[in-house]
Amino acid sequence: MSKSSAPSSPGICYLVGAGPGDPGLLTLKGKECIEAADVLVYDYLCNPELLRHAKPGTEKIYVGKKAKDHTLTQDKINELIVKLTREGKVVTRLKGGDPVLFGRGAEEATELAEAGVAFEIVPGITSAIAGPAYAGIPVTHRDHCSQLTIFTGHEDPTKEETSLDYAKLAKADGTKVFLMGVERMGEITGKFIENGASPDTPMALVRWATHGRQQTLIATLGTMAERVKETGFKAPAVAVVGDVVTERKNINWFESRPLFGKRIVVTRTRQQVGGLSKQLRQLGADVIELPTIRIEEPQNLMAFGELVQDCHNYEWIVFTSPNGVDAFFKMFYKLYKDIRSIGGARIAVIGPGTAEKVKEQHLAVDMMPEKNFVAEGLVAALKDYQSLENVSVLWVRGEETREVIANELTGLGAIVDEAIAYRTVPEKDDNLEAIARLVNEGADLITFTSASTVDCFMDLKVALPEGIQIASIGPITSDAVRKHGLKVDLEAETSTIPGLVEAVQKALA
Repeated sequence: MSKSSAPSSPGICYLVGAGPGDPGLLTLKGKECIEAADVLVYDYLCNPELLRHAKPGTEKIYVGKKAKDHTLTQDKINELIVKLTREGKVVTRLKGGDPVLFGRGAEEATELAEAGVAFEIVPGITSAIAGPAYAGIPVTHRDHCSQLTIFTGHEDPTKEETSLDYAKLAKADGTKVFLMGVERMGEITGKFIENGASPDTPMALVRWATHGRQQTLIATLGTMAERVKETGFKAPAVAVVGDVVTERKNINWFESRPLFGKRIVVTRTRQQVGGLSKQLRQLGADVIELPTIRIEEPQNLMAFGELVQDCHNYEWIVFTSPNGVDAFFKMFYKLYKDIRSIGGARIAVIGPGTAEKVKEQHLAVDMMPEKNFVAEGLVAALKDYQSLENVSVLWVRGEETREVIANELTGLGAIVDEAIAYRTVPEKDDNLEAIARLVNEGADLITFTSASTVDCFMDLKVALPEGIQIASIGPITSDAVRKHGLKVDLEAETSTIPGLVEAVQKALA
């Protein structure tokens, strides 16, 4: 079929640049393509955390390639994306960095075009520019150069038919950046020097660029090969050659943040890890997102719906988790079209995180404990607020939540109905890559934000690395940690995500 022929199916393949690693560097168009995908086909250098943008049920196929270790050959990848697109599926092919800068995206586009299926190329931020920038090295600078040359180091410079002209590269003005050349560092730098480049030219290698585990090695063109051997520096890395490397001492912003170099495990649901991860990353941490729990509908959804339908009959609606708020209003808007149908019920919440969820519904929170963001604190606050004799309360809760609210309020004379809004189940399928990172690389600290995250992590039977610290969001979570025979190293002074981040920063910075 010719390239100009109409597509043979309604499917489409998006060739998406996933960026260099920092999840924040994914483009908006790239995120939209992940969200739309029926199938995600992704590479070794793609940050797995980007996959959480996918809709439920999206098929995920790993086709990662690294030196001497190919899951699928390029021909097989081409066949796969053509086949899936011909089946009428929305296929998002995620490639690290930019899809066509040494990413073989152009070859994949050609195969799709010749197959007569629809496709789009979605550019991404390349590590060739982002990597040096995150190491405090601008690839161009008015004081140094206004020219940039980018080439691949994957090609062997000693082979007879090399397509790279090292004589021209060595004499080119400005900055030289090359990708995929760590294993041939001695050969590449040697060719540069043989062809007239000064061995004293500043040089940098940036490994795992833009990730929290980023490493930067500074040397010269003449000494870098030896430094790579001495330090055991490995791929994947971006190499920068030129006087711009000297700017690192002035603008090394990424590696100077307070938690840089610290690896922290975040355990929540896949939907919730993002907020805590983002705050830790902003402080420079290398975050491993390891979901340990998944939120599912309650076993008796009809009974929950009936209580939500009658919510306007209660004097108080009590929320003790953000998940409860989400589940309540998901059901509420199935039953009602107008938020005013909630009636005159006042709203009590256990803490700031839950309060924010309520405010997203443009509702005010009438009661929240001032400091003690646990069930006992909420009961005490309600008791101080008014007499609870014969007061009707709808408590929106999880299936395995402690019975403190119901027991204590009933003891104070309230009439309490319990709306089981959701249940927490162990996450078994969405954390395999994170578990592998934890086992293989270790971590400095692991965070727990609820008793259920503790229990479900322990159910995974993953041994904690030696020396790892445990951080808890509050006393109830700390009790759960201790019940498993573990030590709590730090506990948030206030049982909130910002409180936990503050405690982590104080401990590790």
